[in-house]
Amino acid sequence: MPLFDLPLDQLRSYRPDTPEPADFDDFWTQTLAEARKFDLDLGVVPVDTGLTMIDSFDVSYAGYGGTPVRAWLHLPVDRTGPLPAVVEYIGYNGGRGLAHERILWAAAGYAHLVMDTRGQGAAGSSKGDTPDLEAAGDPAHPGVMTRGILSPETYYYRRVFTDAVRAVDTVRSLPDVDARKVAVTGGSQGGGITLAVAGLVEGLAAVMADVPFLCDFPRAVTITDVAPYVEIVNYVKTHRDKLDTAMSTLGYFDGAAHARRATAPALFSVALMDRVCPPSTVYAAFNQYGGPRQIKEYPFNGHEGGQAFHEVERLRFLASLSRRGS
Repeated sequence: MPLFDLPLDQLRSYRPDTPEPADFDDFWTQTLAEARKFDLDLGVVPVDTGLTMIDSFDVSYAGYGGTPVRAWLHLPVDRTGPLPAVVEYIGYNGGRGLAHERILWAAAGYAHLVMDTRGQGAAGSSKGDTPDLEAAGDPAHPGVMTRGILSPETYYYRRVFTDAVRAVDTVRSLPDVDARKVAVTGGSQGGGITLAVAGLVEGLAAVMADVPFLCDFPRAVTITDVAPYVEIVNYVKTHRDKLDTAMSTLGYFDGAAHARRATAPALFSVALMDRVCPPSTVYAAFNQYGGPRQIKEYPFNGHEGGQAFHEVERLRFLASLSRRGS
C-alpha cells in the first residue's frame, strides 16, 4: 500500500483550524455531572482464568445514564500495596473478550481495567457483554458511527465517552489502586476514546493513544473510503439534508478538540500507510495536544500499527514516568 496522505514534513505541522461548538465544555461538564449523580454501584466478582500469577475479576459499574458497564480487572498476585493502574479501551466492533485475553499491564505489575464498549463485540475479534440500552431510534447506517448523529445529546459516543470516564472513576475507587497514578490507553477506537478521556479527566498520570480513530472528522470523511469513517459518508449520501447537522454533532466528539484540553504526558503512535485512521487525522490530535507529547511513527504499516513492537514502547514510556514519580 503506497503513502497516500500529506508528506511527512507537512504531517508534523498539520494543525487544522476546525471550529469547536461554542458550548463544547458546557456540554461535557453537564454530561459528566449527570452521570456522576448515579452511584458507581460497583460489583467486583473473582473469576477463575487458570492463570496463576494474575488475579482477575468481573467488574460492573454504572456508566452513562446509570446503566451497567462490564469490565475486566486484572491484578498481580504478588501485590503488596496500592498499584499504579492502566485503563484500556477497545477498538471498533470489539468487546472486552474473555478474561485472559488482555493481561499485558497486569503482567508488568499494574492494576489493569479493560472496559467493555457498549453495543459492540458481536461481530469483531472479541466478544462484548454490555448492551447499548439507550440507543437512539433514528435511521442509522449499520455500525455505530451514525447512531443518534442528529444531536450531540443522542449520539452514540456521548454514552461511550461517559462510560470511559466512569471507568477511571471506578479504578480510582479500588483499594488496590493508587488513584494518583492512573493511565489510559487504547488503539484505533480505543485510542480515540483515550483522547476523549485525556481531555475530560483531570490528574491522569499518562495517556497512550495508538493509531487513534475519531479525530479530525472533516478531513477523515473526505480522504478515506474504508470503514468505519465511510459509515458517515454513506449516511450523508442518503440523508443529503442532514450533512451540516451530522458534522455539527461530530464536533463535540472530535479527538483533536479533546486533545487540546489534555495535560498528562502522552505517547501517540501513527502508521503512515493507515487508510482506516489516516495519518493526518492522528497528527491533527497530536499537534494540538495540550500536554507533553511524543509520537512513534511506523512508515510502512497500515492500521495494524506497531503491534508488539509498540507494546515495548508503551511499557518503556509508562515505566519511565513511574521512575520519575508520576
